[in-house]
Amino acid sequence: MTGPRYTPLAAALPSTVPFVGPETQERLRARPFAARLGANENGFGPSPRAIAAMAAAAGDVWKYGDPENFELKAALATAHGCRPENIVVGEGIDGLLGYLVRLLVGPGDAVVTSDGAYPTFNFHVAGFGGVLHKVPYAGNHEDPEALLARAAEVAPKLIYIANPDNPMGSHHSGATIAAMVERVPEGTLLVLDEAYVELAPEGTAAPVDANDPRVIRMRTFSKAHGMAGARVGYAIGHPDLIAAFDKIRNHFGMCRISQAGALAALQDTTWAAFMRRLIGASRDRLAQIAGDNGLVPLPSATNFVTIDCGDDGAFARAVLEALTDADIFVRMPFVAPHNRCIRVSCGPEAEMAAFAAALPGALAAARAASSR
Repeated sequence: MTGPRYTPLAAALPSTVPFVGPETQERLRARPFAARLGANENGFGPSPRAIAAMAAAAGDVWKYGDPENFELKAALATAHGCRPENIVVGEGIDGLLGYLVRLLVGPGDAVVTSDGAYPTFNFHVAGFGGVLHKVPYAGNHEDPEALLARAAEVAPKLIYIANPDNPMGSHHSGATIAAMVERVPEGTLLVLDEAYVELAPEGTAAPVDANDPRVIRMRTFSKAHGMAGARVGYAIGHPDLIAAFDKIRNHFGMCRISQAGALAALQDTTWAAFMRRLIGASRDRLAQIAGDNGLVPLPSATNFVTIDCGDDGAFARAVLEALTDADIFVRMPFVAPHNRCIRVSCGPEAEMAAFAAALPGALAAARAASSR
């Protein structure tokens, strides 16, 4: 029987994806979730100005988006005090990570990351044949010292760190990250994922020159701007590295509706400030719900709260499954010891109330199951 002749690398890869979406789960369950709190989406939604801009652009959707992302790059450059040549726009951070790995990682190349950090990065590295070298977290934080020490051993093409971190919600100071950049080995690029940095305390963003060839910073409109479905991300880096993306990126990958929405969102600084307040209040609400149930909310610099369930991964999994049965979609870290936790996204009060109502029963069900 004839069929496609996969490359040996592709044939050897597992048929898995980093995340199973809530829509897939809803289809399997044959009913919707009452609260969608598992994907770190911003349930408060985008700026009204962004919505209006996207609606206005819809009539022109017969046109391709601008392949140069000219207006958006110019606005981002102004916002970050750099040149448009320092910025590449792509289909979310996920898409940009895929391009970056394609540019730099070949079969057998070493890549350093933290065990339990963002799995989509690992997915791309595996897809291009790279070899992942993982170091443990230091408590609930990624460990810059351990990452640098492993990098000194294996001379990786890339070191990945997220600040703030997913899945734990922790963060390092920008000064700590800047000091890390100074120690990146020759020939290694630091991938700094700053997806949540707009929601973090002052001083979290690393004071790194956009022209520094040792680091590339990843940002997104998915979190603080509430536009996860629009798929708009961007990277800030040295012009030579940014120009290299043009060799391989999908030049028509950006939808003109998304481009218009991102530009309007970036300009609406009032909504951005309002969003930080909404998410801060929601973090406090999630911490209260956790405490009311005898659980420990971990400090968060993101739009989610990671909640320590006080037992092992099997117990946290039982809590998650009971919440799913109660129509509450949450997720959990997948590597011990962090898998003792569940991770709950911030959102409107109705969804917070649904989570608060379901959590006591979920804990009771998990405790009953663990006592059998």
